[in-house]
Amino acid sequence: MTIRQEKRGGVPVGYIAELDGIEAVSVLYLRLWSDGPHSQARVCRDLAAGLGTVCGSKAIRSFTQLCRLCANHGRRPLMRHSVDCKCLGADESCFANFIAAAAEGEHEDAMLFATLLVRSDVASMVVSCAAEFGLALKRMPLGGAKEITPMTFRPKTLH
Repeated sequence: MTIRQEKRGGVPVGYIAELDGIEAVSVLYLRLWSDGPHSQARVCRDLAAGLGTVCGSKAIRSFTQLCRLCANHGRRPLMRHSVDCKCLGADESCFANFIAAAAEGEHEDAMLFATLLVRSDVASMVVSCAAEFGLALKRMPLGGAKEITPMTFRPKTLH
């Protein structure tokens, strides 16, 4: 794999502010989860606060499984921008659309997105996790990315 191929999924394709609530939060949580245990705890607290202990725990399990499957069975490493970045990378856009499609019950579209992220033999497991997680996000009081971004992101990057 060339350096260009390794970085392809990180190419900016838009801005977080252009996403709706579920898509924006999916990208934010993916970025946070990938930052390590401290940031993962932040995601867990947020889900528990927004959904309650029982439903929050289920959402956390689904998201944890989803991230593990993507990491362990990905077609290539999933590229992400920093938590503070306002840009939206190509892989992040795919992930956001994937979660939204799964949450809306658009199974065929979700499967298509899943096969862009992971090997085809685990795509159905990833779609199942994404659907559970996306449905949990639909139950949370989410605004659009314009409401999420100012509170969460503090721009540090130049792109």
